[in-house]
Amino acid sequence: MSRRRRAYYYLGAFAAVTILYTIAYGAGMAIFENASRTLTESLLVVVQSFTTTGYGEDAAAWTTPQMRLLAIAMQATGVFFVFMALPLFVAPWIEQRLTTTVPDSIEDADDHVVICGYTPRTEMLIDELRMLEESYVVIEPDRDTATDYYEEGIAVMHGDPESIDSLTAAGIEDARALVADVNDEVNASIALAVDQLAPETRTITFVEDATLADYHRYAGADQVFTPRHLIGESLAQKATTAVTDEVSDAVEIGDELEIVEIPIEAGSDLVGTTIGESRIRERTGANVIGAWFRGQFVSSPSPADRINARTVLLVAGREPQLQAFQELASAKARRQRRGPVLICGYGEVGSTVKQRVVRAGLPVTVIDLDEKPGVDVVGDATDPDTLEKADIDEASSVVLALPDDTSAVFASLVVRQLEPDVEVVVRANETDNVQKLYRAGADYVLALATVSGRMLASTIFGEDVITFDQGVEVVRLPVGTLAGQSIASADIRAKTGCTVIAIQRNGELITDFDPTFTFEDDDEIIVTGPDDRVSAFTALVE
Repeated sequence: MSRRRRAYYYLGAFAAVTILYTIAYGAGMAIFENASRTLTESLLVVVQSFTTTGYGEDAAAWTTPQMRLLAIAMQATGVFFVFMALPLFVAPWIEQRLTTTVPDSIEDADDHVVICGYTPRTEMLIDELRMLEESYVVIEPDRDTATDYYEEGIAVMHGDPESIDSLTAAGIEDARALVADVNDEVNASIALAVDQLAPETRTITFVEDATLADYHRYAGADQVFTPRHLIGESLAQKATTAVTDEVSDAVEIGDELEIVEIPIEAGSDLVGTTIGESRIRERTGANVIGAWFRGQFVSSPSPADRINARTVLLVAGREPQLQAFQELASAKARRQRRGPVLICGYGEVGSTVKQRVVRAGLPVTVIDLDEKPGVDVVGDATDPDTLEKADIDEASSVVLALPDDTSAVFASLVVRQLEPDVEVVVRANETDNVQKLYRAGADYVLALATVSGRMLASTIFGEDVITFDQGVEVVRLPVGTLAGQSIASADIRAKTGCTVIAIQRNGELITDFDPTFTFEDDDEIIVTGPDDRVSAFTALVE
């Protein structure tokens, strides 16, 4: 029986018993006590009895056993109805007030991002969206899970991401983009629904099985990401840098300025010097605008900060200047290593790394536990004998594309013990293990979720957000409330922790400015800093 029907029965029974007792009380007083009572006077006594508020003067008028028994019966009935009301009305009311209600739709949403599937990749995207103060909504089919997300402060609605009704309730027609990251089959189904409802909305899907990517495109996906392929490309790019001496992942800011992260290799002349002693600007022309020291980012490092092996510097400059700094940051011993790139692990990530390295014209040696086409050495990458059999002493760099982080940590320790000078680039499956891999000896660690999530943000927002693998943002924003202030008076670094690297004015990129430089209304300011500090800068200029 439904709760509503039980409530109707309760109210009907309560009304009937109240009427019955009212009539009985009036008749009883006339018959047994020889006292007349009006209908309202009798009803008052019944209500007083049911609510246990007392009987007034009538209690003294009961001299017969019959009226006393009637009073007892009314009291017992009142208590019964009170206890019956608790589960029917009081408890549900309290539960409704205490229980979080997850919305089934969103209102007044426009130019937002609809996210189907809450994963580490989309979690990273949400961090980017929050930093940019862009709106989004996650569609979650499980109500309990949706409630958990809602209580964590995530913008979520309960619904079926494959459903036309749920997508409509999520405002898909007014959305900037939709990201589907549930599973390969569901993502294709979502793409079909979006293509039917809002063909103009950009649809981005993830696919674990790369062979299914074409089906997602047939379903209407505008862009299909294969996460392991993405991280494989990134790993290969990092690994080939040590051999080719090319500056990779440089972000162009206008036609003249580029920004890039470059790790300081063990054996570099910079190791052991302070930022001031290194004279990087005088020797290369590049400007140091940030640094990672032992896993912590420092915006605009002090001249007294000391550079150690595997410190990562964030530098800005023209391409020849960055090239000169790349050579300065690399170790002489590494520059002399021109052997093959050693790839440990030949799954989808490892095979993608090999394809990219081969396209770059570099030799490759592959280690894997299983014997299969493309594998040169069969064995365990955590075994020193296997690494020596693969001629690790001749390798220019080592890429650890292993399926689990525990093996990757141990392999990093073994590789670093065998060859202190070789560059080690590692794939991390879990973002929490990144710092552990650095401590184990990795020169550069790329987390699967980080690469995928940040690529999502770049795809959706284009040049509005430029990200680095380590969580440093470079953003271009209107000068806003800073118009009319000088760089010195704005004191951006002290207030937000961000560093101003350029100002765009009338189509010209200004990179050479002093503290007296004054912002104008139509200027755009380009700053860099960690995610949370860029958020503080965004709030400052609004």
